[in-house]
Amino acid sequence: MKNILFQKFHCLGNNFIVVDLIGKRSTSIDFNRLAANMCDRNRGVGADGILVLRTSRKYDCFLDIFNSDGSWAEKSGNGLRIAAAYITLQYKIKKRVSIETTCDSPTALIIKSGKKQSIIKVSLGKPEFEAKKVPLKSKQKFHINSPIKIDKHDFVLTALSIGNPHAVLFVDNFDFDWHFLGEIIENSSVFPNRTNVEFVKIVNRSKVKLNDWERGAGATGSSGTGAAAATVAGIVNGFLNRKVEVIFAAGSLLIDWPSQEENVYLTGPVEFICRGEYLFV
Repeated sequence: MKNILFQKFHCLGNNFIVVDLIGKRSTSIDFNRLAANMCDRNRGVGADGILVLRTSRKYDCFLDIFNSDGSWAEKSGNGLRIAAAYITLQYKIKKRVSIETTCDSPTALIIKSGKKQSIIKVSLGKPEFEAKKVPLKSKQKFHINSPIKIDKHDFVLTALSIGNPHAVLFVDNFDFDWHFLGEIIENSSVFPNRTNVEFVKIVNRSKVKLNDWERGAGATGSSGTGAAAATVAGIVNGFLNRKVEVIFAAGSLLIDWPSQEENVYLTGPVEFICRGEYLFV
């Protein structure tokens, strides 16, 4: 039985619980089970995932991300920005926060820091399109706006990795059961590690609307890597400019991919919700 101190934040409705273990001894906590329990919206705190912060030798913190189903996640754009907002408020770092993950070591730029709301910009690294690195089982080296059959359904999608796998589908409208299709695509055997799924409606070359189905969490209010994947897929297909506003129901995230050889950048708001103590049995 352990008392877990936590803080909760959200990015346009995509909410995470922060568990801060910086400077603390390693524990025997089962974080997969903790995430599933804490994220339960009826019997726990309720969230799309938890962010576990630990001490890093070279950076401001080490970050592990766990989805609401208890699975571990390679990366979360909104999770990175929430971790940066928390570190800024808790440890008084004013301009830049460096975060170590198992994938890379992104730096977050603090545009605005406040007790209630912050504006954070973070680098998401370079996108990867090679199918085997997404990973996607495909006879093609790259799967760019190409047809694929999944569970008797025919789709046209672009597969890529933003440090985690994504399947991007461009649609004319959202008048279909995208929850149902998102779950089918997420769990298809053609994606060995499952996948995030983005349904993208293009408004113009600098603006899109996005419904996002997240691997291990389902439909969330927004997704940082989802916004990046949607934008990058739009750029490589010739649909979008390199700076794009991605619109969700609760607001917008800004994506900037300056060139093919550069990192993708994500900017948007982070809001504090609450803090508390959770008894983990």
